[in-house]
Amino acid sequence: MPASPSTARAINDRLALRLMQEQGPLTAGQLKQLTGLSRPTVADLVDRLTAAGLIAVVGEAGEQRRGPNARLYGIVADRAHLAALDVRTEGVSVVVSDLLGRVLAQASAPIGDDAGTGPAVEQAVALVERTAKEAGADRLHTVGIGAPGLIDPASGELRDSTGLPAWHRRLVAALAERLPEARVIVENETNLAALVEQREGAARDRDTFVLLWLGHGTGAAVILDGRLRRGASGGTGEIGFLPVPGTSGLPSATDCAGGFHSLAGAAAVEELAAHCGVSAPRTGAGPWAADLVAAAVRDASGGPADEGAGAPPGGGDPATASGSGGGRPADGGAGRPADRFLDALADRLAVGVASVAAVLDPGCVVLGGEIGQAGQAPLATRVEARVRRMSPLVTEVRPSGLGGGAVLRGALLTARDNAQDELFAPPER
Repeated sequence: MPASPSTARAINDRLALRLMQEQGPLTAGQLKQLTGLSRPTVADLVDRLTAAGLIAVVGEAGEQRRGPNARLYGIVADRAHLAALDVRTEGVSVVVSDLLGRVLAQASAPIGDDAGTGPAVEQAVALVERTAKEAGADRLHTVGIGAPGLIDPASGELRDSTGLPAWHRRLVAALAERLPEARVIVENETNLAALVEQREGAARDRDTFVLLWLGHGTGAAVILDGRLRRGASGGTGEIGFLPVPGTSGLPSATDCAGGFHSLAGAAAVEELAAHCGVSAPRTGAGPWAADLVAAAVRDASGGPADEGAGAPPGGGDPATASGSGGGRPADGGAGRPADRFLDALADRLAVGVASVAAVLDPGCVVLGGEIGQAGQAPLATRVEARVRRMSPLVTEVRPSGLGGGAVLRGALLTARDNAQDELFAPPER
């Protein structure tokens, strides 16, 4: 059944806007060529989008031709301003952008554990307001928030969690109250990072993959057939609670100690580095574990270890070889400290990656977060070699190049997509 005239116009308008978003300003002739539409149809959609305030003449093509140069039409970037927040347990980072996602201002501020819920919320909201003012944004159209914890798939709200500061949950309501004209969207931080990996990171060529987030804590995000999967309660990817060998016990419903987090969380990685004799100065606000991994990568000899390095004698489980009490690594006394550390860390990470592969068979796992990025190819190659021995399912392991900034970038992309979906929607008739 052919589309109605109004539906066809809406499809054509959105196609033209997406092309301008991806390629920048275009002439009517270029729109005709790229869309395959007739000249009168293109002229009509240009008039409609101009009248709606979505596009405007931004220059001339400068082509050598008789008569006047062709007009270049571009999206009106300041039609809407957006904000993105990366909310962590120790602080918050903010960026404000235009409708095309171009960053106009950014800021961050630490928020201490002793700040108290009310003052912490006020500090975070005030940071958003100051950053918007610096960007010249009179109002914000959409605010995207990336936060740790579970997002209720029905309400879209951050669920109560004993592991999160109370100001995290209060912040969303406070922003909605102080910015009544803005749409506030909250999403799990690891899910946002995965969306960025899919669009512009290590998984651009994959429509099915898993992002294993390695930062202060551990998490995972699942992309299947091009779509983010959240699960029945929003808990898909809570890999920190995965029961694994090599820990001192089992996780509980309220504490992931004893789960995969006990092997791969920042504190566990720092303890492992100390045991292996690896040290490094702290360089920033991120987990010290990332500095330790980066130092080990720089110091490791001869590139990635061979497939046998770090494996337990007789082909046993690599996690149990890391020690039965508290996940202590097997040393063996061979090799440089950096190699021993990376090998032992790869043993631990392979347990999580192999578990993911056994259930989902994603074909690709990206090591993200500050620690995953710091490990680069040497760590990813070690993990892939161990998974290849543990699982019959072929699983490529790739390092992320996005690091901790992926959450903020993902929040901004989410805010932009939602704003454009609303503004580019056909008018009600």
